Amino acid sequence: MKVLEAISTIAGKYFAVWVICTAVIAYMAPTPFLNLSGYITILLGFVMFGMGLTLKAVDFKIVLMNPLPVIIGVCAQFIIMPLTAFSIAYIMKLPAELAAGLVLLGSVPGGTASNVMVYLAKGNVPLSIAMTSVSTLLAPIATPFILLLLAGQWMPVDPKAMFISIIQVIIIPIILGIGIRRFLPKVVEKSITVIPLISVLAIMIIISAVVICS
Repeated sequence: MKVLEAISTIAGKYFAVWVICTAVIAYMAPTPFLNLSGYITILLGFVMFGMGLTLKAVDFKIVLMNPLPVIIGVCAQFIIMPLTAFSIAYIMKLPAELAAGLVLLGSVPGGTASNVMVYLAKGNVPLSIAMTSVSTLLAPIATPFILLLLAGQWMPVDPKAMFISIIQVIIIPIILGIGIRRFLPKVVEKSITVIPLISVLAIMIIISAVVICS
């Protein structure tokens, strides 16, 4: 277990390096990654499930006790980032597909990876988790609305289908993770240190699949 913990720490510490290397390798030698695209949704759900395992009731108490930083973070997530993405796409006159994708990128929560990076940077992890939790719970409504508003000129947006997809891929796995941590805390505590490793591996596979598809 200590070996896995050490590997998990290294994986998280050099997360950005692994992501770049994975993207370059997938681009230069795509053959081994050709069959991964069908697993993107499953892996995303798995990453969200891992995030759910890291959440505690105290994380949500933080929101109630000191809501202002969380409100600022969530507003930045769903206002500043989407508008910045839209501005870049508009000013650079990106093709419709790239413009819509950039707006989508700016309209979704950070997920587990952001919490890992805050932890490695010795930042306020509970605050990061609280922000991520709130923005993730708001995502089924906020993300489709933002895309419809900002990216509708570049691509047709089906808010209902996107709402259902976010519920299936994000909300349900997170709720399952929270439930398992609530009822099996000892089991989760023993394995919590390897969750960053599993999340990094899943994200690397997702990135390689996305590079191949594009």
